[in-house]
Amino acid sequence: MWDMTARILIIAGSDSGGGAGIQADIKTVTMLGGHAMTAITAITAQNTVGVQAVHPVPTEMVVAQMDSVLSDIGVDAVKIGMIGSPETCHAVADRLQDLGVRIVFDPVMVATSGSSLADVETVRAFDRLMKIATVTTPNLPELEALGGREALLRMNIPLLIKGGHSGEDYITDRLDLGFNQSASWSSKRIETISTHGTGCTLASAVATGLGQGMTLQQAVERARQFVRLALLNAPGLGEGHGPMGHQHVRAEPILPGPTLNQVTVGASDYAASVAFYKQLGLTQIVDSPDNGYARFEAANGATFSIHSDGSVAGGAVVYFEHWRLGEWCDQLVKAGVEFDQLPRGEDWGWTEARLRDPHGNLICLYNAGEMRRYPPWRL
Repeated sequence: MWDMTARILIIAGSDSGGGAGIQADIKTVTMLGGHAMTAITAITAQNTVGVQAVHPVPTEMVVAQMDSVLSDIGVDAVKIGMIGSPETCHAVADRLQDLGVRIVFDPVMVATSGSSLADVETVRAFDRLMKIATVTTPNLPELEALGGREALLRMNIPLLIKGGHSGEDYITDRLDLGFNQSASWSSKRIETISTHGTGCTLASAVATGLGQGMTLQQAVERARQFVRLALLNAPGLGEGHGPMGHQHVRAEPILPGPTLNQVTVGASDYAASVAFYKQLGLTQIVDSPDNGYARFEAANGATFSIHSDGSVAGGAVVYFEHWRLGEWCDQLVKAGVEFDQLPRGEDWGWTEARLRDPHGNLICLYNAGEMRRYPPWRL
């Protein structure tokens, strides 16, 4: 069982606009159930259109912040972002190299707005941090500036290479651990300019997963899902690259166990039922009268559906979501649970398994991720 209340030490710069840096890190760790602690390396004046000023925190103060929390609260994982100076880089490496916890290093060089956040000497000092990190998370320009994939793998530096700068319609992120050990994930690009803090958020989410006891691959999978949901929930603030919507990400696709969040009931009169549930205060997010199907969303992100095609007449279908559905169903099969349908990809983008409880009620176990609340046909 994962320890959800993991202690995550974040070593990074502050973003006065709240979109990236320490602010994005704290939001991410908190939303994923961890306890965020900080050692602030720099104070920035920045917003969605640029960085107006940077004030590095003295190295001794950065280390003092680290020592303060480590000596009392302790730590389960560390996330490193904007580092501030080469002196701070070396001091942080000295303090962490024998700590014995998992470390995620996000080699921040340039803000989303294009402003520089690390000088040449600081980037040169990144080698120290990469060598002690569990994984380093460069985007494509950062990867090039660090010497390229092959050079870093020859140095035995595990990489999570972020593909957002590729310009392709599908973004591919690659976890490359060397020794022919790799995994990759590809997802359709979300069209938005509210991308400020995506790298910080991904790295902090990975660190939180590692601190909670996940494998690196599990932590990356959940982190990618969290980033995508935060992008889909972006509030659209500012004139430039706005902040993501961490605060609106609901727990269903990111918790370790099953969650109840979807029920489908029968309907004899489609229009009357739609009007009734809208009158209750639910928000309609899918309207498909030709299929007799409508989906609604409650204020907490849970969804509720009606179907007038007769498939659920006189009863209901209860849905439990699990972000690692295949593993869950394998465990249930080994325990002797009988299924009407094992996990199968459906046309509407969900992966579903079906079974019945002892009374005969239809139960659906599924994984939909962003497709539950944000299908392409969402109203």
